[in-house]
Amino acid sequence: MAHVRREPCGTLKPITPTIMATQTKTNALSWFEIYAADFERARRFYETILEEPLTLSDMPGGKMAMFPFDQENGIGGAVTVMEGCSPGGSGGTIVYLNVDGKLDAVLERVPAAGGKVVRGRMPIPPHGFIAFFQDTEGNNVGLHSMS
Repeated sequence: MAHVRREPCGTLKPITPTIMATQTKTNALSWFEIYAADFERARRFYETILEEPLTLSDMPGGKMAMFPFDQENGIGGAVTVMEGCSPGGSGGTIVYLNVDGKLDAVLERVPAAGGKVVRGRMPIPPHGFIAFFQDTEGNNVGLHSMS
């Protein structure tokens, strides 16, 4: 992971100039965090529904479990527990996880992992499909797939 600096409410911003310059110019999103009250429960939930391990990282005042991403050109994010930041589904921000080709399989795993499907597969032509779930921490999260 690139060196980071702490921003308000724990937001982490990459400060490696080449990565930041690339992300700022070509992507609307550079990093995301899904806050957790129970870090281990949230980590297990995402590892279970995505069937991928998350990379653990300690930081001052908190912990992260980072989703797999291309650190050179990709956009990353993490399940995070940090003082002063709390989870919840009442906000207006939705993070969409890329589950290309696996949308239905991920949705099927959500209830057994402790979450709740809020809205199943929905077409958004010509941009594929989306769905929404609520995780074990009460966060509403989107899923996106082209198929």
